[in-house]
Amino acid sequence: MASERPNQNSYDIVIVGGAIMGSSTAWFLTDNPDFDGSVLVVERDTTYASCSTAHTNSCMRQQFSTDLNVRISQFAADFVKNIRERMGGDDRVPELGIRSFGYMYLADTEAFADTLRDNIKVQHAAGAATQLMSPQEIQAAYPFYNVDDIVLGSINTVDEGYWDGAAVFDWWRRQSRERGVEYVQNEVVAMTRNDAGTRVESVTLTSGEVISCGQVVNASGPRASRTAEMAGISVPVEPRKRFSWVFSAEQPLDRDLPLTIDPSGVHVRENGGGTYQAGGHSDVDPSVAYDDFVMDHSIWQDHVWPVLATRIPQFEAIKVTSEWAGHYAMNTFDHNAILGPHDEVENFVFLNGFSGHGLQQSPAMGRGTAEWLTYGAYRTLDLTPFSYSRIVGNQPIVEKAVI
Repeated sequence: MASERPNQNSYDIVIVGGAIMGSSTAWFLTDNPDFDGSVLVVERDTTYASCSTAHTNSCMRQQFSTDLNVRISQFAADFVKNIRERMGGDDRVPELGIRSFGYMYLADTEAFADTLRDNIKVQHAAGAATQLMSPQEIQAAYPFYNVDDIVLGSINTVDEGYWDGAAVFDWWRRQSRERGVEYVQNEVVAMTRNDAGTRVESVTLTSGEVISCGQVVNASGPRASRTAEMAGISVPVEPRKRFSWVFSAEQPLDRDLPLTIDPSGVHVRENGGGTYQAGGHSDVDPSVAYDDFVMDHSIWQDHVWPVLATRIPQFEAIKVTSEWAGHYAMNTFDHNAILGPHDEVENFVFLNGFSGHGLQQSPAMGRGTAEWLTYGAYRTLDLTPFSYSRIVGNQPIVEKAVI
């Protein structure tokens, strides 16, 4: 693809990656009256055809095992439901909502049930409306499930479900550009540090330009490790392949299907109009090449479809209408975000490792990163626990609720 050349040779902030995390950060910078710097967003493919943002379930949940992750999603819900007001009352911005069919976690062992019981304490303390359900209660509310092997369920139908992530992404990019952020289709291929090794002084683009920078934000999704290596930094993030299928049912369900997380790991949700979306991955879950989006059709035939037909017998007769493979930016250290500056290269800022939670976390993460870039500290939600220092100190924050 043709590379676009930046208009300047120096920027206060260079954001590497223009998908939803990079664009959220750019927008929140422009929305902060205390920030008056220049911003360049470098995106290798401005069609966004293969980025994680384009392959998402576009759902949000509050059912996490850590308080901070719950609160991050609560801000996302508030932002989406008030997006026009938050974007300056711009009449062009659509009014959005959340189709709150909820997430249904199904536990088939007492150990898994205990995890759901532990998690709900965290969620309730943060104000989430999660409920535990016995198999009998699940059957009464959602009679299409087979719950013969189920011990306990967990669901929250308040601000959990589908939202229009594509619209939010589009308006973050659009308003950012209108407010002066420069987007170029190009690729950062090298970084130069100062003699002391404490700062990135410039980035080199594939088109040859050397761009001086005040701060660099690594918002390159599954490619985070490659970007960090240019600055002589390592980060435990790698691409993991995730498969999705949209299918129609010969006998559609008579009510909304929550985003159901089967004990097998297969998940499926309502898609509307008698169609549904399922997702899963192989039992062996290796790192893959950055450009590997090849489907493995045996996973559907041998694993996903049998699980769906067993859990929801009406899904024995279904027809796949579309399918794709995407990538999680998997943090192999603890499945949580990595944020803020590097411990030695002080102007290299992480925005990485979301492990499948990125879309729903993008409002809070973009806001927090913009605060850090402006003030050197978080002003609203304290995201310090997700700093790179926990990796250096080998102090993981393990998120149990990873799909």
